[in-house]
Amino acid sequence: MNDIVLIILLIFGISLCLTMLALVDIIKKDFGSLKIKLLWHFIALIPLIGWLIYLLFGYRKGQKKSFTA
Repeated sequence: MNDIVLIILLIFGISLCLTMLALVDIIKKDFGSLKIKLLWHFIALIPLIGWLIYLLFGYRKGQKKSFTA
């Protein structure tokens, strides 16, 4: 019983970390409009698979923001 709980916690922990990485990447990129950016935020927040959907379909759509001084 304890092994199953640990495995489930490990899966959720890894998923949480990957979700946070996806959200940080979305924040750093420009998707052309605020609506699209918010849509990717909501997609990334889907439990367990949102980060994967973003990685497969949204990761290459955004442009890295260039900061000029």
